[in-house]
Amino acid sequence: MREVVISTETIELEALLKWAGLARTGGEAKLRIQGGEIRVNGAPERRRGRLLRPGDRITAAEGGTLVVVRSKS
Repeated sequence: MREVVISTETIELEALLKWAGLARTGGEAKLRIQGGEIRVNGAPERRRGRLLRPGDRITAAEGGTLVVVRSKS
C-alpha cells in the first residue's frame, strides 16, 4: 500500500491517478476508470470526477493499492 499525499480537502479520481503516476494523461486515466480497472474503498468506480478524501483507498488492476492522506502542512 502506498500513500498519496494531497494538500487539499478532496481530489478527483482522475487527477489522483495522474498525481500517483498510474496514468500519464487524463485520457489514459479515463480509459482505466471506464474500463473497470479502478476500485474505491472496495467498490468498482467508473466516475472520473469521483471526489476522494483522506482515508479513501484506491485499488488499480495494475498498480497496487493507494491510500489518500492529507498533508500535515
